[in-house]
Amino acid sequence: MRFSLQREVLLKPLAQVVNVVERRHTLPVLANLLAKVHDGQLALTGTDLEVEMVARTVVDDAQDGEITIPARKLFEIVRALPDGSRVTVSQSGDKVTVQAGRSRFSLASLPANDFPSLDEVEATEQVSVPEAALKELLERTAFAMAQQDVRYYLNGLLFDLRDDTLRCVATDGHRLALCETALGQGHAGRRQIIVPRKGVQELQRLLEGGDRQIELELGKGHIRIKRDDVTFTSKLIDGKFPDYEAVIPIGADREVKIDREALRASLQRASILSNEKYRGVRVEVSPNLLKISAHNPEQEEAQEEVEAETHVDSLAIGFNVTYLLEALSALRDEFVVMQLRDANSSALVRGADSHHARHVVMPLRL
Repeated sequence: MRFSLQREVLLKPLAQVVNVVERRHTLPVLANLLAKVHDGQLALTGTDLEVEMVARTVVDDAQDGEITIPARKLFEIVRALPDGSRVTVSQSGDKVTVQAGRSRFSLASLPANDFPSLDEVEATEQVSVPEAALKELLERTAFAMAQQDVRYYLNGLLFDLRDDTLRCVATDGHRLALCETALGQGHAGRRQIIVPRKGVQELQRLLEGGDRQIELELGKGHIRIKRDDVTFTSKLIDGKFPDYEAVIPIGADREVKIDREALRASLQRASILSNEKYRGVRVEVSPNLLKISAHNPEQEEAQEEVEAETHVDSLAIGFNVTYLLEALSALRDEFVVMQLRDANSSALVRGADSHHARHVVMPLRL
């Protein structure tokens, strides 16, 4: 096996694949990536047995073959080479040589036959979505995923396909993030799948935006996402996601319209003096005004006032300030609307001019 190409051209697929490779691994070959050259094209594959990434690029001076190479060592070597370097990678027995100018590196390798591959995805459904739309769905929801929750189905992101809509939902039991986009073609029926946390994080790194279409192939236990230069595959979480629509507050008729950036900045300042454990802030709504206050065990206190469009009179409610800040950061509108009911009910936060992204934050007793 042999191939040659510019450093910058090799660095991109290497960077896409190396993140999938686990630093702590049970099998030595999982620290390697599979390099396969065929018909002038290089395919680099990395996996941790849950997520698999295959990145492809055209190469010169190619000799067909396949071998596994230590992933992080190869990535660090290529990254450290001077800009504009021409990199040549060749195999000789159980060694792989990386050459660029006067630099030469010899790396140990393992046979390609030892490299595991995920099960083939038998696609039961296939949908196409613009890359920018999928990227936005993840950006607006992934932050609300749980981390190492015993309710394992919360440690991932729900993809809810319904007719002509793709909806992404995440919740950790204290807040919920939802965003949806229209699909180009009608999708018969409804299908829900849960993509694990690591798969979602790798997808976020991979997606670049733009109008090109991404193919989503849904199998019984896997999701596969295809782009012209990359194929991403992830196992799914086998579980039932909770009925998230029941969590979205109904009858929250007390609306507060407010400048998103002004509210975010005020919350950020007030959070400095909030209790480090509970991160609580008190939000008081009165006609055309929102008051934010925070205090901590050291008897320190912060108070902020922000102008708001509202006719609500004397409603006070506590929130975890981090949850509010993350919800506001995920929205794009200049103005946001907070829909409230009472001090014991969740708040719905959305953009003033759009409804396709919504965030639910549970109240906090202060």
